[in-house]
Amino acid sequence: MERAGSFTAVPGWGGVAVGATALATAWLAKRQASDAAWLALWLGEAVLAATIGSIASVRKARAGGLSLLRGAGRKFLFGLGPPILAGGVLTLALVRLGATHALPGTWLLMYGVGTVAAGTFSVRVVPIMGLCFMLLGMATLLAPPAWGNAFMALGFGGLHVVFGILIARRYGG
Repeated sequence: MERAGSFTAVPGWGGVAVGATALATAWLAKRQASDAAWLALWLGEAVLAATIGSIASVRKARAGGLSLLRGAGRKFLFGLGPPILAGGVLTLALVRLGATHALPGTWLLMYGVGTVAAGTFSVRVVPIMGLCFMLLGMATLLAPPAWGNAFMALGFGGLHVVFGILIARRYGG
């Protein structure tokens, strides 16, 4: 019943792959001497994660005979897109202000908002994952700035791996 009007092409194994690359990025980013190098690594990770997620979603949608641009797929994309765009604009503003310490919490929070919004057109576990990202983003914004990279690893790495496995097992790869 839950799957009938839902976007089910959320890629479980793709999420695991995104989580794995985020964990590697967090490890590398922790060792950077400058904020600019840290930022470059994480922005590269964002592009890589979007690529992995897109390819995995297209493959899963094709395998299931689903459309990414109609019905629930389109609603999913329109739920995710605006918060991600807002996160990009906030990134530019925070970098211009020299407030890169606020980026981890902002990114986790905005990704969580987008995932909750998109998840209203998906299976139940997706908005729950988004809520976890939101809570982690809020905690990150309130925690000491030095913990930001660890929160990034926990969120973009750990949450993606855990929820990716849940999605893959319950709703297929």
